[in-house]
Amino acid sequence: MKARLTVLGSGTSMGVPTIGCDCAVCQSQDLRDRRTRPSIMLEWDSTRVIVDSTPDFRQQALREGIRRIDAVFYTHGHADHILGLDDLRPLTFPRVTGGAKLPLYAQPNTANVLRSVFRYVFDNNYKYGGIAQVEMHEVDGPFEFHGARIVPIPVIHGDAEITGYRFGNFAYLTDLSELPERSFALLEGLDVLILDALRRKPHPTHSTVENSIAIARKVGAQQTYFTHICHELPHQATNDSLPPNVQLSFDGMKLEFEI
Repeated sequence: MKARLTVLGSGTSMGVPTIGCDCAVCQSQDLRDRRTRPSIMLEWDSTRVIVDSTPDFRQQALREGIRRIDAVFYTHGHADHILGLDDLRPLTFPRVTGGAKLPLYAQPNTANVLRSVFRYVFDNNYKYGGIAQVEMHEVDGPFEFHGARIVPIPVIHGDAEITGYRFGNFAYLTDLSELPERSFALLEGLDVLILDALRRKPHPTHSTVENSIAIARKVGAQQTYFTHICHELPHQATNDSLPPNVQLSFDGMKLEFEI
């Protein structure tokens, strides 16, 4: 079954341009250097899902004409990946969902963060206006969703283990500093891999370009794209320095793969 991938956002936690910065990338006229917070959308058959709801979700949804989604899959509970949950509201109206609540999928520690940060949503006793009508589903292993097999992939983000996801022949591994050895076996036979590569200089919680190239070679996907990209990596100049099957992603990029 064919699936379509759209990169909703390819930037780091502060986005690019970064507030108050006048570096060359932040001032670039190349639209591929304009990076909202990291997220993707996947579509197959009549299903549409997103991974993470960033603080830029409203902007991303308007840009891509998103009028409904069937689920949100969360990688972890950091602000740049969850703070758009409130902007899911119009996509949870009964006229959109038919009355069902929008399912959210997250591993238990991430689910607990979402319940804490958005307590007013999950307590169901908020009296002062509309709230997102969502329901939490905790992820503890591979599962089926609308005819597709979803496989959570353990990744290390600093000193925390968080979640990447494999959907068919595609995997999305944002926010990682290293990939545990046990995860490589879960990534065999990929057509497309999207992988964190923040910058060239070392960072305590994110992968460097050099490290991500090494991971990409070991995984062996036909094509790898980097995400969570900061303003130290100009799009075209960086791509020119990378192997042909490893490139930067960009906001609005679209690909197809088998799911």
